[in-house]
Amino acid sequence: MAVAQLVTPEVYPASVVEAGGATLSLVRLGDEKRLAVRGDAAGFDGPAEPSGLGQLFPLSAANAAELRRRLPGLRPVPLGLRTSAGTGDRLGLATPGHARAFAGTNIAPIFAQQSIREMTRTDRTPVDVMTDATWGAFQAGWRGPVGADADHLKNTADADATAAAGFSFYTIDPGEYVDSAADAAGAPVLEEKVAALPWHLLESSPADLEARYAGKTFDLGERPLAISREQVLRAAAKYGGAVAQVVRMYRHLAGKGIVFELEVSVDETETPTTHAEHYYVASEMSRLGVRWVSLAPRFVGRFEKGVDYIGDLAALRVDLAGHAQVSRALGPYKLSLHSGSDKFSVYPLIVEAARGQVHLKTAGTSYLEALRVVGQADPGFFREILGLARERYETDRASYHVSAQVAKVPPPEALADGDLPGLLEDFDAREVLHVTFGSVLARWGGRLKTALRENEEAYYAVLERHFQRHLAPFA
Repeated sequence: MAVAQLVTPEVYPASVVEAGGATLSLVRLGDEKRLAVRGDAAGFDGPAEPSGLGQLFPLSAANAAELRRRLPGLRPVPLGLRTSAGTGDRLGLATPGHARAFAGTNIAPIFAQQSIREMTRTDRTPVDVMTDATWGAFQAGWRGPVGADADHLKNTADADATAAAGFSFYTIDPGEYVDSAADAAGAPVLEEKVAALPWHLLESSPADLEARYAGKTFDLGERPLAISREQVLRAAAKYGGAVAQVVRMYRHLAGKGIVFELEVSVDETETPTTHAEHYYVASEMSRLGVRWVSLAPRFVGRFEKGVDYIGDLAALRVDLAGHAQVSRALGPYKLSLHSGSDKFSVYPLIVEAARGQVHLKTAGTSYLEALRVVGQADPGFFREILGLARERYETDRASYHVSAQVAKVPPPEALADGDLPGLLEDFDAREVLHVTFGSVLARWGGRLKTALRENEEAYYAVLERHFQRHLAPFA
């Protein structure tokens, strides 16, 4: 007997919409969800089940694609210079809560956002990420516009995979081509590094480089920026290879004939990006025909995962102002704040500096909010997660810039049930729980998702509150 005959479908009211000669809605049947179609169901794949709400279809990738065809507002598009925010969702369940937080704001959302690194750790594909975001946005009644971020792309194969899934926003991460050793190199070494750059890809030469920048002063509108010969050699030595990689990736995407927008990320590097280096990177990309909508420099201070800013806020204010001036003079384009989750002290500063031309990128904070719900609903399971996180932290932290000490995170047996959710307010515990998500999902991914589905309204509510706090300074 079909599930629909045993369980009465519960409609998510916000999802109900008339489109393409049919009434569409998302319904829940026990532990499962379906798309209900009353009327023309052409284009949706079965197996279909009859119900009082019409035919019920599975939430498949093919049906998500047909839904995006019928509801263009769910189809990712370039968002331009609008203030925007990405809400990475490692579990594929958070989008309804995210969408509720964006409702009524002027901030453009990117619900489908995940790096290839995170997809590997969560055993997801670009199609999975797009599909989950589509159904979540539909459930919440989101009708667009919306973007989709193929995050931290490092090669053309990953760009192809995300393009095939319909992503609209491509974040190029040329971090492995950034030579941070140039920061401390002496003049002879800098000249050697510059001479060794891929000049055929940069379509230039060391002499032309110096002629363009060395000893010149550039008008940024609010202030001039003087660049010495040493500064331009250091900028080129540090970022010249990265510029070449961005050019390769951009031209590959442009050759696919798709509509897209580009973000350039140099934030995951050891040393900050100076204003002169930012000017060099942006000016060289522009000279080589790259068009981008946002750029993520490495700002001063520390932007660690899932915690607030670590550093001197006065120094950061000055740094942000200079980067924003470069972005206006050579763009305009948005400043992008990566590792942006929970940086509440930074948000007013970057809004002030960039005058609203900002992209905020979050990821693991939604996973932490999932653990908050688990801590309240199933303390025993949370204890198991905490124990594994403490075991795995020293290994899993290797690919992150974090400074938490596992010794400062109490073992599960030392805490009462009522103390468990409080760990989500502790610096060390947040980072330890944050960066070990891959190990937790590998062992208990299905169990965690089941717990959240059983407590989905609680999960949506904590996400809505948490992201309203994130978005308020930008709105």
